[in-house]
Amino acid sequence: MRLLIDENLSETLVQALGPIFPDSLHVRSLGHGGATDRMVWELARDHGCILLTRDEDFLQLSVLNGAPPKVILLRTGNCSNTAVIQLLNDRLAVIEEFISHHEESFLALG
Repeated sequence: MRLLIDENLSETLVQALGPIFPDSLHVRSLGHGGATDRMVWELARDHGCILLTRDEDFLQLSVLNGAPPKVILLRTGNCSNTAVIQLLNDRLAVIEEFISHHEESFLALG
């Protein structure tokens, strides 16, 4: 399970989430800071990643296009990186179940 972390989340999450989401990427580390939602969607798809975001616009893209990529939406509001890491760790079984169902394209966590 590899994530593409959207620009609206910290780049430090890549390393912090490494133990559970190895080889994850961040939009800015790929040189695409300021990219449109469509470009971020395509980056996630092209790199074989699950998109991790706080941007609800990806719900519409997910409904219109389906997966890939799958999208995990964090509905946590502004919170610390520690809170994001804890949420993903706590919900890892739910995330793994979501990934295993090929027909599901969108998961909201909060």
